[in-house]
This record gives sequence, C-alpha cells and structure tokens, in this order.
Amino acid sequence: MDIIRKKVNEMKIGRNDPCWCGSGRKYKQCHEALDRKIERYALEGCIVPPREIIKTPEQIEGIRQSAKVNIACLDEVAKKIGPGMSTQEIDDIVDKVTRDMGGIPAPLNYEGFPKSVCTSVNDQVCHGIPSEDVILQEGDIINVDCSTILNGYYSDSSRMFCIGEVSEEKKKLIQVTKECCDLALKEVKPWGFMGDLGAVVMEHATKNGYTVVREIGGHGCGLEFHEEPWIGYHTNRGEEMLLVPGMTFTIEPMVNAGTQKIYTDQENGWEVYTLDGEPSAQWEYQVAVTESGVEILTY
Repeated sequence: MDIIRKKVNEMKIGRNDPCWCGSGRKYKQCHEALDRKIERYALEGCIVPPREIIKTPEQIEGIRQSAKVNIACLDEVAKKIGPGMSTQEIDDIVDKVTRDMGGIPAPLNYEGFPKSVCTSVNDQVCHGIPSEDVILQEGDIINVDCSTILNGYYSDSSRMFCIGEVSEEKKKLIQVTKECCDLALKEVKPWGFMGDLGAVVMEHATKNGYTVVREIGGHGCGLEFHEEPWIGYHTNRGEEMLLVPGMTFTIEPMVNAGTQKIYTDQENGWEVYTLDGEPSAQWEYQVAVTESGVEILTY
C-alpha cells in the first residue's frame, strides 16, 4: 500500500500548472479528471498505466497516419501474394511501399533483425526472416507482420494469408485465431482490464481444441516499437493493467494447432517454431482505448 500511495503522490501536480502531457493547457483543463479516476483505481490496488504510455490526441493522430502506411503495405501484399513467390519478394513489397509513403520499416535492424517485415510460414510462430530461398507453395499458410515508423510514430499489424488451396484444418485455425482477436477487441473498453482480453482469447481457442503461446504476446505501441504493457493471453478477467483512454497497444495472440510449446532457431536467434511441427496462426490489430470504447488503428 505504501508503494501505491507513493505512485499516487508522484502523479500530483498543481491544477493551474501546465499539464504533464505537454499540451500546453492547464492541468485542470487537460488530464486532471483522468488522473483522479486513475488514482482511485490505484488506491484499490489495481495495476494502472504509467503516464508515458497514455497518448494525447495529437500523438494518436500521428499513430493513425503511421497506421495508414502499415495498412497499405499489407493491402499491397494481399494483391500480389501467391504460390511461387519468395518471402524476400514480400519484404521488397513492404520496404518499397513504406518508403514511397515516407515511412521507415520498423523491424529493419531492430535489435539486429535483418529485414523489413516478418514472414512466418506454417509451423513458424513468428519472426520469420524473409529469404529468396523460402518459396511459398500451394497449401502453405503465412503470417505477414508489418511494422512502420512515420514521423517518429509506430504502427504494427499482421495478417494471415492462404497460399492457393489449403487444408480445412489450416483454414479453421486461421479463422478461429481471427475470431480470438475479434472477441478480444470487444473487450477493449475504458476502465476494463487487460486480463479480460486474455481470458476471452484463451476460452475461445481452447474451446476449439487449440493452444495459445504463453511466452510471446501483445504490447504497447505508438511512441516506441514496444512499450508497456506486455499483453499475455493466459489471464483472468478483472486482472492485469487497467484500460485507460489514450492507451494504444496490439492484440496479437499466437494460436497453435498442437502444443503451446515453442522453440527459437538457435542459428539466427529470431525464428520461432512450434515444438511439434504443427501449424500456428496469428492476426494482429493495433488499437486505441477511447472514452467510449475502442478505435482500430491497424488491421
């Protein structure tokens, strides 16, 4: 409780002082009412978001503009992807669209990642590295995970693609994974809890006979590529961080057809695979919590 009181006291600011968000407005005309409500939850023992991840309207607009580039990249991939294409060609498409629209591919050189997009095929869970040697075959499924920087603002989303005719089992995995994201989206509401998203994802995936990866999840995103909070999907309702207007983060459960256990390629240190070789699927949205619900920024 002493730690909570200390955090609340750190939030104090004079009502006529400039607001902490940098808007230039007086605190009482800007974030005071929001802060007071957050304080009440903090005193009840809830995990509350730090100020630095609560975005101003101007910042959210910057993220929206970045998101337009991100969406355009995936739309262009959707037009061209098919059997016989290499994953390097997907990387080339994303890099060109991003730069033509004034952006920078966020993954490129991020902590040493060598490409502009992640392309994860079949049993690759995430972080697949594009290559001229990886040729998409009839029956494959692939996740294309695109992240963009525009004017210093970050956006992030991914989609699944079926290459030609795929098995009914793979189609169902892709569909159920998207349903998990859509159900989680409905749980994003001001003064709810992050754990509500994880609970509904886990319930729906399990009901359909699938497992959800534990080690990798969603994340805050907007002013940085990865911000607080980390978002897992093995959670309970009413737990984890409080959802507050101005938060922006990704919803991106990774759902496996078999075991939830995964491993990382030891040679490149990036590509993550299912331990049993069964396929995995992922969809990713970036969202903003609003006063009335949720805004979908990317898809």
